[in-house]
Amino acid sequence: MFVSKLLNIFFSAKCPICGNESDYHLYNPFCTRCWRGIERYSGPACNICGMPTTSNLSTICELCLKKPPAFSKVLYYGIYDGALKEAIHLLKFNGVKRLSGPLSLMLSELPIPKADGIIPVPLHPNRLYKREFNQTASISRHLSKNLKIPLMIDVLKKIKETPPQTDVSGKERFKNIRNAFKVCREINGMNLLLIDDVITTGATIRECSKVLIKAGAKSVVVIALARSMPR
Repeated sequence: MFVSKLLNIFFSAKCPICGNESDYHLYNPFCTRCWRGIERYSGPACNICGMPTTSNLSTICELCLKKPPAFSKVLYYGIYDGALKEAIHLLKFNGVKRLSGPLSLMLSELPIPKADGIIPVPLHPNRLYKREFNQTASISRHLSKNLKIPLMIDVLKKIKETPPQTDVSGKERFKNIRNAFKVCREINGMNLLLIDDVITTGATIRECSKVLIKAGAKSVVVIALARSMPR
């Protein structure tokens, strides 16, 4: 407690949600109340891709029925909104790397199955150069230590530079990401965890999983921090 107070003196900040002073260095710049207010989603969702649905009777969404994905399941912590959205933005776009630790602890609370390796969704080298770090890889490093599952950082590479998925429409996202990834290591017969930060349409995780299964992976389970609500 003393160390936390001391660190907050030197690294004081106002919580981006409520405006109060941050009171715990691990969550800085968030205050404890707002951070602990991040809720795990427990509502109805597709049993495969995790897309939130309006009824528990809808066990599989329309897209998964029409085009079954290569991954077997998607697990995510919460809805892309509020403090969780702000934390991801601060990590991803503002370089607040210390948030990757507490965010990975959220993922550790999920019922994650045993696996042979953890693979973060990669960035294209040009994007990585501009951003200076891959936020998903940073979260994956912490998760690997928490779960004691090997981090396989060099397995999946992004070989095609694409515009940000947020800049294109839903249908275009699937075309945008097609043939953008390549497997660079032997993964035959492995059960893998594919880590992403935010899932919107699911285009990126579908393409990554397809490539991994095609390369010989036995199964792919997707783990993400947040999922956008359907529009």
